[in-house]
Amino acid sequence: MTQTTTDRPAGRVSGAVVPVLAFAGIVVAVMQTLLVPVIKDLPQLLDTAPSNATWVLTSTLLSGAVATPIMGRLGDLFGKRRMLILSLSVMVVGALVSALTSDLLLMIAGRTLQGFAMGAIPLGIGLMRDMLPREKLGSAMALMSSSIGVGGGLALPAAALVAQRSDWHTLYYGAAALGLLAIALTLLVVPESPMRAEGTFDLPGALGLSAGLVLFLLPITKGSDWGWTSGTTLGLFAASAVVLVLWGVMELRLKAPLVDLRTTARPAVLFTNLASIMVGVSFYVVSLVLPQLLQLPKSTGYGLGQSMVVAGLLVAPLGLTMMFTAPVYARLSAKYGPKFTLILGLLIIAIGYGAGLGLMSAAWQSLVISVLLGAGIGLAYSSLPALIVGAVPASETGAANGLNTLMRSIGTSVSSAVIGMVLANTANNVGGVEIPTMHGFRVSFLIATGAVAVGLLLALFLPGRRPSNKPQLRASSEEDAALERAEQVLRGFRGRVLGADGSPVARAKVTLIDRRGRQAGATLSAEDGSYALTVPDRGSYVVAARATGHGPLASSATHAGDERPVDLDLSLPGETVPA
Repeated sequence: MTQTTTDRPAGRVSGAVVPVLAFAGIVVAVMQTLLVPVIKDLPQLLDTAPSNATWVLTSTLLSGAVATPIMGRLGDLFGKRRMLILSLSVMVVGALVSALTSDLLLMIAGRTLQGFAMGAIPLGIGLMRDMLPREKLGSAMALMSSSIGVGGGLALPAAALVAQRSDWHTLYYGAAALGLLAIALTLLVVPESPMRAEGTFDLPGALGLSAGLVLFLLPITKGSDWGWTSGTTLGLFAASAVVLVLWGVMELRLKAPLVDLRTTARPAVLFTNLASIMVGVSFYVVSLVLPQLLQLPKSTGYGLGQSMVVAGLLVAPLGLTMMFTAPVYARLSAKYGPKFTLILGLLIIAIGYGAGLGLMSAAWQSLVISVLLGAGIGLAYSSLPALIVGAVPASETGAANGLNTLMRSIGTSVSSAVIGMVLANTANNVGGVEIPTMHGFRVSFLIATGAVAVGLLLALFLPGRRPSNKPQLRASSEEDAALERAEQVLRGFRGRVLGADGSPVARAKVTLIDRRGRQAGATLSAEDGSYALTVPDRGSYVVAARATGHGPLASSATHAGDERPVDLDLSLPGETVPA
């Protein structure tokens, strides 16, 4: 596997950065889970038909799917912290719009704005990669990736309690307050990343991807209402296929595309994204099944007769276990690699759903299922960003993780549509009310198990760690990481950036360019002008430096696997450095 890395920017990073970024991810998840306790009451609350009320949920899904890869690319180009704050700000505006209205169209508009916050997850992961030392990066990305599940699990009982005791609009005021708190903490604690991608924003690509995603997700979310074989549903799927194919052809011809499809086609990225869809499917099944099973009356013969709040509390360990899994993942991944932890997580999910087929007769059994699935989903979710980050250049981290988050969203969308259809088709009509059956719940768990099996098969195709013949020293994680970073520097270019008077130039951008003219790495020089760049593979590279107030310089060199000092003098023209 070709891997590109860059040194972290010089300077200390506050220990509060990771908790603040994870909190932003949890806030986004809270926004998504807000309406779960009142879904069945939405038609009455908004004075509309059930088919119209579903747009309150569908609009958030569609806008989140569109915004995630776009905000990731904008973060790579213009600053990830800046785009993170923008995403959260749009969410706050949307929450306030929804809090102040009971009109269907305004409610949909507010929920659409809230969906833009989904970009916070890949932006947070990108910031962590740019700022954190290697020994802290694994657990930090794991926590950020799991935050969407953590927030969803924790928000469910809280939202249920608020919905029972207060006006449902209070949910949106709470979301707006959490969003403002996340913005304030980000401004105070999180610095902007100095990493920037080259090129401009691909507006035609953004419009094409947005159109293709909307055309694809719309029939998935509305297929049960329209009919899966209706002309509208099939026509939208066909239109989506045409638009996405044309979009892909256009992206391949651009020098600075919204999504680098060549990078996306790498086995490490492709199979990770496909496995992410399966993990998304498995995550959403338990969220749909357990709350309904717990709240059905005991008179049905299989319902567990719990209140909305108690049901939320019994499902909450799903999110809590995901949160506590992050440090466990970091240790396992450091020893065995993220591919191993992804496979282990998928196996635990399969065990959880398999056990769940026989654990549906008591409330405490739901607690066991939640803990098992939380551990498995936590390991799987934590592995995904590490696999993506390890396979793409640092300048593409935001866009690549945005695409991966989108794959998870597609998985949850497919899960929602399929499980909704299964539960509807297996329901019993009691007094004019459709009641889900135990058969429908078990079929749903079997579908989740099947999705996990497909995910496992895909994970097996992921490239594994390259074997190393070098003796390894047993030491602390910090010492291991320091040795690894030192070894990486010896396999790349290092030196100093100097000005016209021979003095060191701080914060000069140093870029590594491969023979195809593509960026293979980038970093900023330290206060003493020093820099270090690793190389993805042996070959010819150009090392270019640029700084404000100095003329640009390019020095070319051939990397032969040994230590290669290359000093960059901004007062001189480019020179060839022999290998």
